Amino acid sequence: MDPLPGIPQPPPELLSRYDVSGPRYTSYPTAPEWRRDFGPESLTAALRNAGSQREQSPLSLYVHLPFCHSLCWYCGCNVVISKDPGVADRYIDHLVMEMDLVVEHLGSRRGLSQVHWGGGTPTFLSEEQLERLWTELMHRFHLVPDAEVAIEVHPAVTTPGQLTLLRRLGFNRLSMGLQDFDARVQEVTHRFQSAEVTRELLAHARSLGFTGVNFDLIYGLPFQEPVGWSRTLETVLAMRPDRLAVYSFAFMPDVLKHQRRMPAEALPSAAVKLELFRAAGEAFVGAGYRAIGMDHFAVPEDELARALAERRLGRNFQGYTVKAASDVVALGSTGISDVGGAYAQNVRPLPTYYERISQGRFATERGIHLTEDDQRRRAVITQLMCNAWVDLGEEGVHRFAPELEKLRRFEDDGLLVRTGGQLELTSLGRLFVRNVAMVFDTYLARAERPRFSRTV
Repeated sequence: MDPLPGIPQPPPELLSRYDVSGPRYTSYPTAPEWRRDFGPESLTAALRNAGSQREQSPLSLYVHLPFCHSLCWYCGCNVVISKDPGVADRYIDHLVMEMDLVVEHLGSRRGLSQVHWGGGTPTFLSEEQLERLWTELMHRFHLVPDAEVAIEVHPAVTTPGQLTLLRRLGFNRLSMGLQDFDARVQEVTHRFQSAEVTRELLAHARSLGFTGVNFDLIYGLPFQEPVGWSRTLETVLAMRPDRLAVYSFAFMPDVLKHQRRMPAEALPSAAVKLELFRAAGEAFVGAGYRAIGMDHFAVPEDELARALAERRLGRNFQGYTVKAASDVVALGSTGISDVGGAYAQNVRPLPTYYERISQGRFATERGIHLTEDDQRRRAVITQLMCNAWVDLGEEGVHRFAPELEKLRRFEDDGLLVRTGGQLELTSLGRLFVRNVAMVFDTYLARAERPRFSRTV
Protein backbone atom coordinates (compact mmCIF):
# COMPACT_ATOMS: atom_id res chain seq x y z
CA MET A 1 0.00 0.00 0.00
CA ASP A 2 1.34 3.42 -0.96
CA PRO A 3 1.31 5.95 1.90
CA LEU A 4 1.27 8.68 -0.74
CA PRO A 5 -0.47 8.19 -4.11
CA GLY A 6 1.90 10.68 -5.73
CA ILE A 7 4.87 8.28 -5.42
CA PRO A 8 3.44 4.99 -6.66
CA GLN A 9 4.99 1.53 -6.55
CA PRO A 10 5.22 0.19 -10.11
CA PRO A 11 4.35 -3.47 -10.64
CA PRO A 12 7.46 -5.66 -11.09
CA GLU A 13 6.62 -6.40 -14.71
CA LEU A 14 6.54 -2.66 -15.53
CA LEU A 15 9.83 -2.10 -13.73
CA SER A 16 11.40 -4.93 -15.70
CA ARG A 17 10.00 -3.69 -19.01
CA TYR A 18 11.02 -0.06 -18.65
CA ASP A 19 14.37 -0.35 -16.83
CA VAL A 20 16.41 0.18 -19.99
CA SER A 21 19.32 2.30 -21.17
CA GLY A 22 18.19 5.79 -22.15
CA PRO A 23 19.17 9.49 -22.29
CA ARG A 24 18.52 11.99 -19.51
CA TYR A 25 17.62 14.58 -22.17
CA THR A 26 19.56 17.52 -20.82
CA SER A 27 19.80 18.17 -24.56
CA TYR A 28 18.16 17.03 -27.77
CA PRO A 29 19.75 15.85 -29.96
CA THR A 30 21.78 14.14 -27.24
CA ALA A 31 25.56 14.51 -27.01
CA PRO A 32 26.45 11.29 -28.91
CA GLU A 33 24.90 12.86 -32.02
CA TRP A 34 27.12 15.95 -31.93
CA ARG A 35 29.68 16.20 -34.70
CA ARG A 36 33.44 16.70 -34.64
CA ASP A 37 33.31 18.88 -37.75
CA PHE A 38 31.40 21.50 -35.77
CA GLY A 39 34.30 23.73 -34.72
CA PRO A 40 35.20 27.28 -33.68
CA GLU A 41 33.91 28.80 -36.92
CA SER A 42 30.52 27.16 -36.40
CA LEU A 43 30.24 28.60 -32.88
CA THR A 44 31.27 32.02 -34.18
CA ALA A 45 28.41 31.93 -36.70
CA ALA A 46 25.94 30.76 -34.02
CA LEU A 47 26.93 33.60 -31.68
CA ARG A 48 26.57 36.17 -34.44
CA ASN A 49 23.17 34.77 -35.26
CA ALA A 50 22.10 34.94 -31.62
CA GLY A 51 23.40 38.50 -31.29
CA SER A 52 21.62 39.81 -34.37
CA GLN A 53 18.32 37.91 -34.14
CA ARG A 54 17.48 38.56 -30.49
CA GLU A 55 19.45 41.66 -29.60
CA GLN A 56 17.28 42.67 -26.63
CA SER A 57 16.73 39.17 -25.21
CA PRO A 58 18.72 38.24 -22.09
CA LEU A 59 21.17 35.34 -22.05
CA SER A 60 22.00 32.53 -19.67
CA LEU A 61 25.69 32.30 -18.85
CA TYR A 62 27.44 29.20 -17.50
CA VAL A 63 31.02 29.20 -16.20
CA HIS A 64 32.70 25.83 -15.70
CA LEU A 65 35.26 25.75 -12.87
CA PRO A 66 36.69 22.22 -12.89
CA PHE A 67 38.99 22.28 -9.85
CA CYS A 68 38.50 20.05 -6.80
CA HIS A 69 40.69 19.30 -3.78
CA SER A 70 39.99 15.55 -4.05
CA LEU A 71 38.17 13.17 -6.39
CA CYS A 72 34.75 11.78 -5.49
CA TRP A 73 34.70 8.27 -6.94
CA TYR A 74 31.11 8.43 -8.22
CA CYS A 75 31.72 11.69 -10.09
CA GLY A 76 30.75 12.03 -13.74
CA CYS A 77 31.85 15.65 -14.13
CA ASN A 78 34.93 17.17 -15.73
CA VAL A 79 37.28 17.79 -12.80
CA VAL A 80 40.92 18.71 -12.18
CA ILE A 81 42.35 17.60 -8.83
CA SER A 82 44.79 19.92 -7.06
CA LYS A 83 45.63 21.16 -3.57
CA ASP A 84 46.99 24.45 -4.91
CA PRO A 85 44.43 27.26 -5.45
CA GLY A 86 47.05 29.07 -7.54
CA VAL A 87 46.43 26.70 -10.47
CA ALA A 88 43.14 28.53 -11.04
CA ASP A 89 44.86 31.82 -11.90
CA ARG A 90 45.90 30.68 -15.37
CA TYR A 91 42.42 29.25 -15.93
CA ILE A 92 40.78 32.57 -15.03
CA ASP A 93 43.17 34.33 -17.41
CA HIS A 94 41.83 32.19 -20.25
CA LEU A 95 38.21 32.56 -19.16
CA VAL A 96 38.70 36.32 -19.57
CA MET A 97 40.11 35.80 -23.08
CA GLU A 98 37.14 33.58 -23.93
CA MET A 99 34.72 36.23 -22.64
CA ASP A 100 36.28 38.73 -25.03
CA LEU A 101 35.83 36.35 -27.95
CA VAL A 102 32.17 35.82 -27.02
CA VAL A 103 31.25 39.49 -26.70
CA GLU A 104 33.05 40.29 -29.95
CA HIS A 105 30.54 38.14 -31.84
CA LEU A 106 27.45 38.78 -29.71
CA GLY A 107 27.52 42.49 -30.44
CA SER A 108 25.43 44.54 -28.01
CA ARG A 109 23.55 41.58 -26.54
CA ARG A 110 24.98 41.55 -23.00
CA GLY A 111 22.07 41.20 -20.55
CA LEU A 112 22.02 38.11 -18.31
CA SER A 113 18.86 36.64 -16.78
CA GLN A 114 20.72 33.62 -15.40
CA VAL A 115 24.31 33.04 -14.28
CA HIS A 116 25.53 29.67 -13.04
CA TRP A 117 29.01 28.72 -11.82
CA GLY A 118 29.45 24.97 -11.74
CA GLY A 119 32.22 22.47 -11.44
CA GLY A 120 34.16 20.85 -10.11
CA THR A 121 34.00 22.90 -6.97
CA PRO A 122 33.74 26.64 -7.72
CA THR A 123 34.61 27.48 -4.12
CA PHE A 124 38.00 25.88 -4.76
CA LEU A 125 38.78 29.45 -5.84
CA SER A 126 40.01 31.85 -3.18
CA GLU A 127 38.02 34.96 -2.28
CA GLU A 128 40.39 37.05 -4.41
CA GLN A 129 39.95 34.75 -7.40
CA LEU A 130 36.17 34.67 -7.02
CA GLU A 131 36.01 38.46 -6.93
CA ARG A 132 38.35 38.85 -9.88
CA LEU A 133 36.32 36.47 -12.05
CA TRP A 134 33.05 38.18 -11.18
CA THR A 135 34.49 41.64 -11.83
CA GLU A 136 35.73 40.55 -15.26
CA LEU A 137 32.30 39.15 -16.11
CA MET A 138 30.51 42.33 -15.07
CA HIS A 139 32.88 44.43 -17.18
CA ARG A 140 31.47 42.65 -20.22
CA PHE A 141 27.92 41.70 -19.25
CA HIS A 142 25.20 43.07 -16.97
CA LEU A 143 22.43 41.49 -14.93
CA VAL A 144 18.81 42.16 -15.85
CA PRO A 145 16.35 42.79 -12.99
CA ASP A 146 15.53 39.67 -10.93
CA ALA A 147 18.37 37.68 -12.50
CA GLU A 148 19.12 34.24 -11.03
CA VAL A 149 22.79 34.11 -10.00
CA ALA A 150 23.75 30.66 -8.71
CA ILE A 151 26.85 28.77 -7.66
CA GLU A 152 27.54 25.16 -6.72
CA VAL A 153 29.33 24.67 -3.39
CA HIS A 154 30.80 21.78 -1.44
CA PRO A 155 30.00 22.50 2.23
CA ALA A 156 33.18 20.80 3.46
CA VAL A 157 35.44 23.23 1.58
CA THR A 158 33.34 26.41 1.48
CA THR A 159 33.99 29.06 4.11
CA PRO A 160 31.57 31.58 5.61
CA GLY A 161 33.82 34.31 4.22
CA GLN A 162 33.39 32.98 0.68
CA LEU A 163 29.60 32.99 1.05
CA THR A 164 29.63 36.52 2.44
CA LEU A 165 31.70 37.66 -0.55
CA LEU A 166 29.50 35.84 -3.08
CA ARG A 167 26.36 37.43 -1.66
CA ARG A 168 27.96 40.88 -1.81
CA LEU A 169 28.92 40.31 -5.43
CA GLY A 170 25.33 39.51 -6.36
CA PHE A 171 24.90 35.75 -6.05
CA ASN A 172 21.46 34.83 -4.73
CA ARG A 173 21.20 31.04 -5.18
CA LEU A 174 23.26 28.12 -3.84
CA SER A 175 23.35 24.45 -4.70
CA MET A 176 25.02 22.28 -2.06
CA GLY A 177 26.26 18.81 -2.95
CA LEU A 178 25.44 16.32 -0.17
CA GLN A 179 24.84 12.92 -1.82
CA ASP A 180 24.44 10.93 1.45
CA PHE A 181 25.34 11.47 5.10
CA ASP A 182 25.81 7.72 5.79
CA ALA A 183 29.40 7.13 6.92
CA ARG A 184 29.85 3.88 5.00
CA VAL A 185 28.55 5.40 1.77
CA GLN A 186 30.84 8.41 2.22
CA GLU A 187 33.81 6.10 2.74
CA VAL A 188 33.18 3.98 -0.35
CA THR A 189 32.51 7.04 -2.56
CA HIS A 190 35.37 9.13 -1.12
CA ARG A 191 33.04 12.07 -0.44
CA PHE A 192 33.22 13.37 3.13
CA GLN A 193 31.16 16.01 4.88
CA SER A 194 29.21 16.16 8.10
CA ALA A 195 25.65 17.20 8.75
CA GLU A 196 26.95 19.76 11.27
CA VAL A 197 29.12 21.56 8.71
CA THR A 198 26.28 21.54 6.21
CA ARG A 199 23.80 22.88 8.76
CA GLU A 200 26.13 25.71 9.78
CA LEU A 201 26.79 26.75 6.18
CA LEU A 202 23.07 26.70 5.39
CA ALA A 203 22.31 28.90 8.41
CA HIS A 204 24.97 31.39 7.31
CA ALA A 205 23.63 31.41 3.74
CA ARG A 206 20.13 32.16 4.97
CA SER A 207 21.38 34.93 7.24
CA LEU A 208 22.96 36.54 4.16
CA GLY A 209 19.72 36.40 2.20
CA PHE A 210 20.34 33.49 -0.19
CA THR A 211 17.05 32.04 -1.45
CA GLY A 212 16.20 28.92 -3.41
CA VAL A 213 18.97 26.98 -1.63
CA ASN A 214 19.22 23.51 -3.13
CA PHE A 215 20.60 20.23 -1.75
CA ASP A 216 21.81 17.54 -4.16
CA LEU A 217 21.39 13.89 -3.16
CA ILE A 218 22.31 10.75 -5.12
CA TYR A 219 20.53 7.40 -4.86
CA GLY A 220 21.90 4.11 -6.14
CA LEU A 221 25.42 4.46 -4.64
CA PRO A 222 27.25 1.41 -3.22
CA PHE A 223 26.04 0.25 0.20
CA GLN A 224 22.98 2.51 0.14
CA GLU A 225 20.07 0.74 1.80
CA PRO A 226 16.67 1.88 3.09
CA VAL A 227 17.54 2.23 6.79
CA GLY A 228 20.65 4.38 6.34
CA TRP A 229 19.00 6.35 3.53
CA SER A 230 16.02 7.17 5.75
CA ARG A 231 18.40 8.65 8.34
CA THR A 232 19.91 10.89 5.66
CA LEU A 233 16.43 11.98 4.58
CA GLU A 234 15.45 12.81 8.17
CA THR A 235 18.63 14.87 8.60
CA VAL A 236 18.00 16.74 5.36
CA LEU A 237 14.36 17.47 6.17
CA ALA A 238 15.33 18.85 9.57
CA MET A 239 17.34 21.52 7.69
CA ARG A 240 14.47 22.17 5.25
CA PRO A 241 16.27 23.53 2.17
CA ASP A 242 14.13 25.34 -0.39
CA ARG A 243 14.86 22.78 -3.09
CA LEU A 244 16.04 19.19 -3.30
CA ALA A 245 17.46 17.26 -6.24
CA VAL A 246 17.59 13.46 -5.98
CA TYR A 247 19.72 12.12 -8.82
CA SER A 248 19.99 8.56 -10.02
CA PHE A 249 23.59 7.34 -9.88
CA ALA A 250 24.93 6.43 -13.32
CA PHE A 251 27.50 3.63 -12.92
CA MET A 252 29.59 3.67 -16.09
CA PRO A 253 33.05 2.28 -15.17
CA ASP A 254 34.00 1.69 -18.81
CA VAL A 255 33.74 5.43 -19.44
CA LEU A 256 34.62 6.74 -15.96
CA LYS A 257 37.49 4.54 -14.87
CA HIS A 258 37.73 6.03 -11.36
CA GLN A 259 34.32 4.50 -10.64
CA ARG A 260 36.09 1.11 -10.62
CA ARG A 261 37.41 2.03 -7.17
CA MET A 262 33.91 1.35 -5.85
CA PRO A 263 32.66 -2.25 -5.45
CA ALA A 264 30.14 -3.00 -8.21
CA GLU A 265 28.69 -5.85 -6.13
CA ALA A 266 27.63 -3.32 -3.48
CA LEU A 267 25.40 -1.37 -5.86
CA PRO A 268 21.67 -1.66 -5.04
CA SER A 269 19.49 -3.54 -7.51
CA ALA A 270 17.03 -1.70 -9.75
CA ALA A 271 14.21 -2.59 -7.37
CA VAL A 272 16.08 -1.34 -4.29
CA LYS A 273 17.22 1.75 -6.18
CA LEU A 274 13.62 2.60 -7.02
CA GLU A 275 12.68 1.99 -3.40
CA LEU A 276 15.31 4.57 -2.37
CA PHE A 277 13.86 7.12 -4.76
CA ARG A 278 10.31 6.42 -3.62
CA ALA A 279 11.40 6.78 0.02
CA ALA A 280 12.89 10.18 -0.78
CA GLY A 281 9.83 11.27 -2.74
CA GLU A 282 7.40 10.18 -0.05
CA ALA A 283 9.47 11.83 2.68
CA PHE A 284 9.72 15.11 0.79
CA VAL A 285 6.12 15.23 -0.42
CA GLY A 286 4.99 14.23 3.06
CA ALA A 287 6.94 17.19 4.44
CA GLY A 288 5.14 19.57 2.10
CA TYR A 289 7.50 19.69 -0.88
CA ARG A 290 6.15 19.64 -4.44
CA ALA A 291 7.60 17.16 -6.93
CA ILE A 292 9.30 19.07 -9.78
CA GLY A 293 10.08 17.45 -13.11
CA MET A 294 11.89 14.14 -13.03
CA ASP A 295 13.86 14.23 -9.78
CA HIS A 296 13.50 17.62 -8.05
CA PHE A 297 11.38 18.89 -5.17
CA ALA A 298 10.62 22.39 -3.94
CA VAL A 299 8.69 24.06 -1.13
CA PRO A 300 5.26 25.29 -2.35
CA GLU A 301 6.22 28.97 -2.23
CA ASP A 302 9.34 28.42 -4.36
CA GLU A 303 9.14 29.82 -7.90
CA LEU A 304 9.81 26.38 -9.40
CA ALA A 305 6.69 24.99 -7.72
CA ARG A 306 4.62 27.93 -8.91
CA ALA A 307 5.96 27.57 -12.46
CA LEU A 308 5.10 23.86 -12.54
CA ALA A 309 1.54 24.59 -11.42
CA GLU A 310 1.25 26.96 -14.39
CA ARG A 311 3.04 24.59 -16.82
CA ARG A 312 5.79 27.09 -17.57
CA LEU A 313 8.75 25.30 -15.99
CA GLY A 314 11.91 25.35 -18.12
CA ARG A 315 15.15 23.41 -18.19
CA ASN A 316 18.68 23.82 -19.51
CA PHE A 317 22.08 22.30 -18.78
CA GLN A 318 22.06 23.95 -15.35
CA GLY A 319 18.78 22.32 -14.31
CA TYR A 320 15.15 23.36 -13.88
CA THR A 321 14.52 27.08 -13.97
CA VAL A 322 11.97 29.81 -14.64
CA LYS A 323 14.74 32.05 -15.99
CA ALA A 324 15.65 29.96 -19.05
CA ALA A 325 16.86 32.25 -21.80
CA SER A 326 16.62 31.58 -25.51
CA ASP A 327 20.41 31.16 -25.62
CA VAL A 328 22.97 29.76 -23.18
CA VAL A 329 26.63 30.76 -23.48
CA ALA A 330 29.16 28.55 -21.68
CA LEU A 331 32.74 29.39 -20.73
CA GLY A 332 35.55 27.04 -19.72
CA SER A 333 36.72 23.52 -20.47
CA THR A 334 33.87 21.17 -21.54
CA GLY A 335 31.41 24.08 -21.31
CA ILE A 336 28.33 23.51 -23.48
CA SER A 337 26.67 26.45 -25.21
CA ASP A 338 23.12 26.25 -26.56
CA VAL A 339 23.13 29.28 -28.78
CA GLY A 340 21.87 30.42 -32.18
CA GLY A 341 20.14 27.11 -32.92
CA ALA A 342 23.22 25.00 -32.16
CA TYR A 343 24.99 23.12 -29.37
CA ALA A 344 28.75 23.65 -29.01
CA GLN A 345 31.07 21.99 -26.49
CA ASN A 346 34.59 23.03 -25.52
CA VAL A 347 37.53 20.64 -25.28
CA ARG A 348 38.27 18.95 -21.98
CA PRO A 349 42.10 18.91 -21.54
CA LEU A 350 43.28 22.18 -20.02
CA PRO A 351 46.47 22.40 -22.14
CA THR A 352 44.36 22.20 -25.31
CA TYR A 353 41.84 24.70 -23.97
CA TYR A 354 44.64 27.11 -23.04
CA GLU A 355 46.36 26.73 -26.41
CA ARG A 356 43.28 27.43 -28.50
CA ILE A 357 41.98 30.33 -26.43
CA SER A 358 45.40 31.98 -26.32
CA GLN A 359 45.47 31.78 -30.13
CA GLY A 360 42.36 33.95 -30.23
CA ARG A 361 39.91 31.24 -31.27
CA PHE A 362 37.23 29.24 -29.54
CA ALA A 363 38.08 25.86 -28.01
CA THR A 364 35.05 24.18 -29.59
CA GLU A 365 35.51 20.41 -29.91
CA ARG A 366 32.13 19.28 -31.23
CA GLY A 367 28.56 20.42 -31.71
CA ILE A 368 25.51 20.28 -33.92
CA HIS A 369 23.18 22.60 -35.80
CA LEU A 370 19.55 21.79 -34.91
CA THR A 371 17.21 21.13 -37.81
CA GLU A 372 13.59 22.29 -37.70
CA ASP A 373 12.58 18.74 -36.83
CA ASP A 374 15.16 18.65 -34.01
CA GLN A 375 13.73 21.86 -32.57
CA ARG A 376 10.14 20.58 -32.69
CA ARG A 377 11.09 17.34 -30.98
CA ARG A 378 13.21 19.15 -28.41
CA ALA A 379 10.21 21.30 -27.50
CA VAL A 380 8.04 18.21 -26.97
CA ILE A 381 10.69 16.38 -24.93
CA THR A 382 11.37 19.48 -22.81
CA GLN A 383 7.68 19.91 -21.97
CA LEU A 384 7.39 16.26 -20.95
CA MET A 385 10.55 16.37 -18.84
CA CYS A 386 9.62 19.67 -17.16
CA ASN A 387 5.84 19.76 -16.89
CA ALA A 388 4.84 16.09 -17.43
CA TRP A 389 2.52 17.42 -20.11
CA VAL A 390 2.58 18.65 -23.68
CA ASP A 391 0.02 19.99 -26.13
CA LEU A 392 0.99 18.84 -29.61
CA GLY A 393 -1.78 20.82 -31.29
CA GLU A 394 -3.59 19.74 -34.44
CA GLU A 395 -0.46 19.98 -36.59
CA GLY A 396 1.56 17.99 -34.04
CA VAL A 397 -1.01 15.19 -33.92
CA HIS A 398 -0.57 14.77 -37.66
CA ARG A 399 3.21 15.20 -37.61
CA PHE A 400 3.78 12.81 -34.71
CA ALA A 401 1.19 10.18 -35.70
CA PRO A 402 3.76 7.32 -35.63
CA GLU A 403 4.92 8.38 -32.18
CA LEU A 404 1.36 8.59 -30.88
CA GLU A 405 0.80 5.04 -32.07
CA LYS A 406 3.90 3.90 -30.15
CA LEU A 407 2.58 5.67 -27.04
CA ARG A 408 -0.48 3.43 -26.90
CA ARG A 409 1.42 0.89 -24.82
CA PHE A 410 2.18 3.62 -22.26
CA GLU A 411 -1.53 4.47 -22.16
CA ASP A 412 -2.39 0.80 -21.72
CA ASP A 413 0.12 0.56 -18.86
CA GLY A 414 -1.43 3.55 -17.08
CA LEU A 415 1.58 5.83 -17.59
CA LEU A 416 -0.01 8.34 -19.93
CA VAL A 417 -3.36 9.95 -20.63
CA ARG A 418 -4.08 11.37 -24.08
CA THR A 419 -6.84 13.91 -24.69
CA GLY A 420 -6.79 14.97 -28.32
CA GLY A 421 -3.36 16.51 -28.86
CA GLN A 422 -2.59 16.77 -25.15
CA LEU A 423 -0.41 14.18 -23.43
CA GLU A 424 -0.17 14.08 -19.64
CA LEU A 425 1.90 11.70 -17.56
CA THR A 426 0.21 10.01 -14.64
CA SER A 427 1.88 9.79 -11.23
CA LEU A 428 3.18 6.37 -12.24
CA GLY A 429 4.22 7.68 -15.65
CA ARG A 430 6.42 10.38 -14.13
CA LEU A 431 8.73 7.65 -12.86
CA PHE A 432 9.25 6.62 -16.49
CA VAL A 433 9.31 10.05 -18.15
CA ARG A 434 12.61 9.27 -19.87
CA ASN A 435 11.04 6.23 -21.53
CA VAL A 436 8.12 8.31 -22.81
CA ALA A 437 10.47 11.00 -24.12
CA MET A 438 12.49 8.36 -25.97
CA VAL A 439 9.52 7.74 -28.28
CA PHE A 440 10.08 11.21 -29.81
CA ASP A 441 13.84 10.65 -30.27
CA THR A 442 14.45 9.77 -33.92
CA TYR A 443 18.17 9.16 -33.36
CA LEU A 444 17.54 6.12 -31.13
CA ALA A 445 16.20 4.13 -34.10
CA ARG A 446 19.66 3.59 -35.57
CA ALA A 447 21.20 0.15 -35.39
CA GLU A 448 24.07 1.07 -33.08
CA ARG A 449 22.97 2.96 -29.97
CA PRO A 450 25.35 4.87 -27.73
CA ARG A 451 25.52 3.76 -24.13
CA PHE A 452 23.33 5.63 -21.66
CA SER A 453 22.55 5.18 -17.97
CA ARG A 454 19.55 3.14 -16.87
CA THR A 455 16.20 4.94 -16.91
CA VAL A 456 15.25 3.60 -13.46
